[in-house]
Amino acid sequence: VQLVESGGGMVQPGGSLRLSCAASGFTFSSYDMSWVRQAPGKGPEWVSTINTGGGSTYYADSVKGRFTISRDNAKNTLYLQMNSLKPEDTALYYCARVERVGVTKGSYEYDYWGQGTQVTVSS
Repeated sequence: VQLVESGGGMVQPGGSLRLSCAASGFTFSSYDMSWVRQAPGKGPEWVSTINTGGGSTYYADSVKGRFTISRDNAKNTLYLQMNSLKPEDTALYYCARVERVGVTKGSYEYDYWGQGTQVTVSS
């Protein structure tokens, strides 16, 4: 299993970025997928999850209305479109394969993670 993120970078507040996660080594379309971020000095924060077919999406309150998760199962790729970026969105962003869904919002267990892509929002 391999998950490789790309698309990070430095952007000014209010700007946009699109992250990608290329998946290989497993049947991508059979798994829910998530984006998780970790800011410096803080623990991991769930950002968003998408179900296998892409018809159901879930977002943390901190990003709802600004970020959009999507997937292309034909290309084995997960995306995160990030608009109206804020300095507090600065973090290392990981894609992760969902192993188990918890009972509360944003509560997931993951079995594979990518290496992460850095997003920095600063003027």
